[in-house]
Amino acid sequence: RRQAPSPHHGDAHRHHLLSLPPLRPPPHSHHPSANQRFDRSHLRLPPRAAAHRTRCATEGASASTATKHRRPAEENIREEAARLRGPATTFSAWYEPFPPASDGDPNERYSLDEVVYRSTSGGLLDVRHDMDALARFPGSYWRDLFDSRVGRTTWPYGSGVWSKKEFVLPEIDSDHIVSLFEGNSNLFWAERLGREHLGGMNDLWVKQCGISHTGSFKDLGMTALVSQVNRLRRAPLSRPINGVGCASTGDTSAALSAYCAAAGIPAIVFLPADRISLQQLIQPIANGATVLSLDTDFDGCMRLIREVTAELPIYLANSLNSLRLEGQKTAAIEILQQFNWQVPDWVIIPGGNLGNIYAFYKGFEMCRALGLVDRVPRLVCAQAANANPLYRYFKSGYTDFQSLVAGTTFASAIQIGDPVSIDRAVVALKATDGIVEEATEEELMDATALADLTGMFACPHTGVALAALFKLRDQGIIGTNDRTVVVSTAHGLKFTQSKIDYHDKNIKDMLCQYANPPISVKPDFGSVMDVLQKKLNGCAPVGINFPSESLAPN
Repeated sequence: RRQAPSPHHGDAHRHHLLSLPPLRPPPHSHHPSANQRFDRSHLRLPPRAAAHRTRCATEGASASTATKHRRPAEENIREEAARLRGPATTFSAWYEPFPPASDGDPNERYSLDEVVYRSTSGGLLDVRHDMDALARFPGSYWRDLFDSRVGRTTWPYGSGVWSKKEFVLPEIDSDHIVSLFEGNSNLFWAERLGREHLGGMNDLWVKQCGISHTGSFKDLGMTALVSQVNRLRRAPLSRPINGVGCASTGDTSAALSAYCAAAGIPAIVFLPADRISLQQLIQPIANGATVLSLDTDFDGCMRLIREVTAELPIYLANSLNSLRLEGQKTAAIEILQQFNWQVPDWVIIPGGNLGNIYAFYKGFEMCRALGLVDRVPRLVCAQAANANPLYRYFKSGYTDFQSLVAGTTFASAIQIGDPVSIDRAVVALKATDGIVEEATEEELMDATALADLTGMFACPHTGVALAALFKLRDQGIIGTNDRTVVVSTAHGLKFTQSKIDYHDKNIKDMLCQYANPPISVKPDFGSVMDVLQKKLNGCAPVGINFPSESLAPN
């Protein structure tokens, strides 16, 4: 049972409830694994404020505010966190080669404070956590700790990423964190879409990661990366990093630029000319980034930024850098949290450079390994048919991967033919008995429009994932009662031109069957009434008559 809080606990105690308390196993005990039973007698969950009955207004303002404490007016939340900082934790994380090379050094690892992107063999790196240290506490402890931080403004735990700080970058000082209170995004119950268009699915959800500061899920990873860069640039490390750079199809550059602007760090972005939306282009420009528009595709921009960062003191921010995946994996943990720590059956994720599907797998698997949940969901990676190297690899039984030159797709953020994280994605899919599906341009645009007509405002990438869901339902792979989560990676307002063209039926060789164009009407009462009666004939009850005075012109 939880201990009741002492009546003498003040501000420092309340702040410490949101940080990990310095719990220790009993003396001389071994460190139990995540699958072992715990002696919980030595563990105490963070006590919460004692419940009080609701007071009515007549009981007086002084009574209702008597227990409220506020930081000094001249102190901000970052300064308050520094003043009330609790004891340091013993958790740690580091880089390891991914995947471990069979003929490589089994002890190869790097501190997160090193500027390194690849292993000695030239492969990717992965952030690994000290799971034994984390497993000293049972899954119920982590669930309660994370739940206690949701919705707070206490620095930095109000962020959906940093509320899971121990699972992200456990050693970073809170004063180095650069956060815009990202995450905590809506889990939208797609009731009508599931009921009317997907065979009566009653447990269909859309994780709206695009409802974030810069309008995409990239904020989740960028807060982790830019925070670590901020740590490296400041004393005592004082690394000579002059800026942070990335190649981008739009959303990465927007996120990087915003977080660098918040931290006062120069940002440099390489964008493929004429291949991203104006809404995406204006974001880094407005945030003060140095924007280079290059006459090449994303893969060409990626090759150039890697060459540049090898010669100049510019920190690479693309998903080649595994720090971003640590932030992105918190969306998976958040889904579990929003389902009261129940595991969905399926999670469908759009895939381009393929770091995100691995990030979701990491989040789910970490929670399983540490006892927060007992299994992981099956993952689906959805690709645009015009940029589908993983889909082709999956269809070959993972025997013949070939990069390709990506064709033009409305889902421009995943228009990538040579994904950096191909090996990561395969690990995630194999570990979860996952599936890869593709969507043509017409399928993704129709799925987007149909979702919009049921209350969403989906981006084309979400349309790819939704189109994959339609196919998997038709094939009987995803069942009517399967709890299914579609990950929406960006806000539809970033891609309005594609919607305009669709509803204007201005897309070559596309029927645009769910188009809903505006109706041009003469500005007189009779013309308006004719249009409305035709439009409502079949929507309104039979015999309905609108009172003439309600529609009559003034």
